[in-house]
Amino acid sequence: MSDNYRKFLRTSQLPHVWCPGCGDGMIVKALLEAIGELNLDQNKVAVVSGIGCSGRTPFILDFNTMHTTHGRALAFATGIKLANPELRVVAIMGDGDASAIGGNHFIHACRRNLDLTALVFNNGIYGLTGGQLAPTTPVGKRSTTSTAGSIEQPFDLVRLALGAGFVARTTSFDHKQLTSYIKRAILHKGFSFVDILTSCPTYFGRMNDVAEPYDMVHYLRDTSSPLHDCTCGESDQPKTELMPTGIFREEERADYEALYKQKIAAAGGKRSAS
Repeated sequence: MSDNYRKFLRTSQLPHVWCPGCGDGMIVKALLEAIGELNLDQNKVAVVSGIGCSGRTPFILDFNTMHTTHGRALAFATGIKLANPELRVVAIMGDGDASAIGGNHFIHACRRNLDLTALVFNNGIYGLTGGQLAPTTPVGKRSTTSTAGSIEQPFDLVRLALGAGFVARTTSFDHKQLTSYIKRAILHKGFSFVDILTSCPTYFGRMNDVAEPYDMVHYLRDTSSPLHDCTCGESDQPKTELMPTGIFREEERADYEALYKQKIAAAGGKRSAS
């Protein structure tokens, strides 16, 4: 890793705890590259995580960091941003963390449009707690709680997030694109979301016959399909059975903080609960 990015690491906390071949390290490298290329003030970046494999990320990052409770990363991130609007706040979640116990926080963060960036490390399984079925596990894929293959329809997190101003999906395989999307998400004024398909060779891979890290990287490549940047409505259907990647929405609108300041100004400068 370049010395430009090494300064963002708490080297005393290395080596990290992720399994060999886990995609989380590739996502974290892309995040550090994005922050470095944007030349953000290290002291004005906050990274908040929930519980899960992705939740270990703040341990090794030398920003303002917080490791919070399962499914509540966005709730803590909201409080941090409202208390100190100058911070660039990035919430890091796993797919189960964001769409199961944290599902309501997630959809309402999209609706509220506070200036936060949410990155979901989406490996399609509960990796930290034993390889159980997740809300994003594809139909037919095995987990420790669906050994004959899942019969449940998974959440498409992009379609779930289309109330947000910026919505994108990529993979940890597409590293340059991943860095680019994280940069665009951080720069977007309002709530931004990037769904990052990533690899878990220990559970998802082992349960589904792609246990080698090399094979898992190619699994990401072979099960996703780049699309042209587009704006998708609720009725839009992907034209491929592969998981579409790209920019699905990039819409500028007034963010929560700006609207709240307007309310205060309209009330004569006094804070109002309304």
